[in-house]
Amino acid sequence: MSPHWTLDRRTFLKWSGALAGVTAAEALASEGHIPFSVLPAAADGRASLPLPLLAATAPAAERVVATGCGNNCGGRCVLLAHIKDGVITRIESDPDPDLPDQPQLRACLRGRSYRQIVYHPDRLKYPMKRVGARGEGKFERISWDEATTTIAEQVKRVTAQYGPLAIYVNYGSGISGINRGDAWARRLLGLYSGDFLSYYGTYSSGQTSYATPFTYGVGSTGNMWSDLVNSKLIILLGHNPGETVFGTNSMYWLRKAREAGARIISIDPRYTDTAVAIADEWIPIRPSTDSALMDAMAFVIITEGMADQQFLETYTLGFDEAHMPEGIPAGNSYKNYILGEADGQPKTPEWAEPITGIPASTIRQLGREYGSIKPAAFVAGYGPQRHANGEQSVRSNSVLPALTGNVGVHGGWAGGAGGTPAGAKLGAIPFEGGKVKISCFMWTDAVIRGKEMTAKTDLIQGADKLPTNVKFIFNLAGNTLVNQHSDILRTQKILKDESMAEFIVSSDIFQTPSTLYSDLVLPGPSIFERPNIVTPWGYGEYIIYLHQLLEPMYETRNEYDWMSDVAQKLGVGERFTEGKTADDWLRFVTEATAKGHPEWPGFEAFKEKGSFKLWFKTPVVAFEKQIKDPANAPFTTPSGKIEIFSERLWKRGQLDTVPAIPKYVPAFEGPADPLIAKFPLQLVSFHFKRRVHSTHDNNPWMIEMAPQVLWVNPMDAQARGIEDGDQVKVFNDRGATLVPAKVTPRIMPGVLGLPQGAWFTPNAQGIDANGSANVLSTQRGSYMSNSNPQHDNLVQLVKA
Repeated sequence: MSPHWTLDRRTFLKWSGALAGVTAAEALASEGHIPFSVLPAAADGRASLPLPLLAATAPAAERVVATGCGNNCGGRCVLLAHIKDGVITRIESDPDPDLPDQPQLRACLRGRSYRQIVYHPDRLKYPMKRVGARGEGKFERISWDEATTTIAEQVKRVTAQYGPLAIYVNYGSGISGINRGDAWARRLLGLYSGDFLSYYGTYSSGQTSYATPFTYGVGSTGNMWSDLVNSKLIILLGHNPGETVFGTNSMYWLRKAREAGARIISIDPRYTDTAVAIADEWIPIRPSTDSALMDAMAFVIITEGMADQQFLETYTLGFDEAHMPEGIPAGNSYKNYILGEADGQPKTPEWAEPITGIPASTIRQLGREYGSIKPAAFVAGYGPQRHANGEQSVRSNSVLPALTGNVGVHGGWAGGAGGTPAGAKLGAIPFEGGKVKISCFMWTDAVIRGKEMTAKTDLIQGADKLPTNVKFIFNLAGNTLVNQHSDILRTQKILKDESMAEFIVSSDIFQTPSTLYSDLVLPGPSIFERPNIVTPWGYGEYIIYLHQLLEPMYETRNEYDWMSDVAQKLGVGERFTEGKTADDWLRFVTEATAKGHPEWPGFEAFKEKGSFKLWFKTPVVAFEKQIKDPANAPFTTPSGKIEIFSERLWKRGQLDTVPAIPKYVPAFEGPADPLIAKFPLQLVSFHFKRRVHSTHDNNPWMIEMAPQVLWVNPMDAQARGIEDGDQVKVFNDRGATLVPAKVTPRIMPGVLGLPQGAWFTPNAQGIDANGSANVLSTQRGSYMSNSNPQHDNLVQLVKA
């Protein structure tokens, strides 16, 4: 799998000198053990890389640089790097005072252990071109000039033969910041031909980012995390910030809320680390049935007189028959659906019990608590929307706050996508084109049948149909080409056929399951070998500057650097760079920060400090203006109200799977799918504290901290003769994986939990032996938005 790892003498001496300054005592003191080994000399006489030379030398001056973590994680944390003789010797975190209302941006073990990635012996070290079949793993070393010349020639050829929309910049990047490969590729292609095929949505949040605006008009609907201290009740629906960080201090503010007296309830198939740490109650639920639970909660709230009728009449559209859009036939309101007045099925707790697996008494109690305790925050994570019917979960959890008047108030929460509207402003790398978009999850379809895909059938945006199939793929610091895309075996089959995707170029720091299917593999720099600016997912009012701590190791190059060469060979070199360095572009994007924040200290001061943090005396509350002044601050929906009923969805004409009001719609490969007779277990592939998606899967510290295991309930294990630690096989018609079992009551019966992101590693029989979840997941998109239904997988389990 790894390229032959040798260096020429000049490079050897360079790194020998840099690494020789680390004493054994320092290494041992900083990490607890000797982290590297010295490799034997290569057979051809060139020196193997010395990692590191632990020679006893005189102590050298150490410098400490404030930087940050740039992996594609929900948090963004401050790191302090200790550097001696050009080598990072240890990593600490935020040095700022840790104040109750201004907590530090402290890093987790993923950021603190990043040295293990930087100095990993399997780093890619030079450009390579494929010399065997795709996926076979045969590559040979080439020069950067040959690599950039080949890319320029292929861009010219594919553009001339198929048109600019045949070139696709694939979704996904392990480097999450301004200075990243996909941003430069979009700029390059736009300048050369004026266009390229783009995408919308994400694998993480596609359903909620698509569905939330139908209710609220915008995608950012959360209060600041610090506002949770004003809540008396917090319900976490599939939300696990203890592992999947959403803004660095999400767990800090949940703990503060609990200290202030808030009751916290976790609804999740798993008893998560978050629930263990802070929840007063855990309510396990069958995956994909969240809307049925919320329908039944609404039934309790409405029938027991707890609905806020004044709020509903003032701010919403479609709650009852008296507040419907003109021309809609009677009987289609939300209240009518909940009470069963049209379909004859009231959505009672007793109705929801066999669907969700939650006792009716528990549902009734939950509805009464949420309906009577104010203010209350009903906060959904991304897991409940990552289903075939995930958009209904989003729409349902947006209605409950409106039903109880918890929108636009301190301590409440509007539901939907969440995310604070108070984030620090930041610009972006400019580019041209990219107006025609596919759902990011549907790119394999665009390779196979792009010319058949239309706006009506496949939700193409920016055009009625695609003019061509995808023929050229840029895959830059991403593992979504194979490992992080669903149905790995199907994806591999598609990519092996060189008549479909004719050219694929990848840039990464390791030879991953995705780069193996590339025609060119280019060595990229780690987050410590490039300057960057990063922001967290949705929450956290700060930006962080990432200093370039090291010169790019071996022959690695920043994507901006080598794409500048490609641009030159395409005749757009000067327009691509505008004479700017990568750091000049970072200065450029902060011009928006300077305009949006009077307290901005200036770019140089920001770099020296390493972070720019916004602080608010009072937490910002989503939709506070709309609630206080509805006449002058309407919601940005077509009606100006919170749209419980959507005319746009009504006109779409797919009411069975995409209803105009939130409804429980059974998911494919959910508990109501007849396939469950053959594959009786639901598999969820959750985000894991061990990795950031697939990043860190080969980090030895993280492997030791949290090995890859399959969560199995004792009842399901006993029925199959499985004991804790047994090697088991999980399979369905798409594939199989081998992994040790973790037998635990922390997951409900009938459900398996397998952490997502493990690298696909087939054994001699071709069966994955590393617990890679995507050999089991489907490429069928969700009902409303063609997004990633990662948690809808029916499987069987046996002892291996």
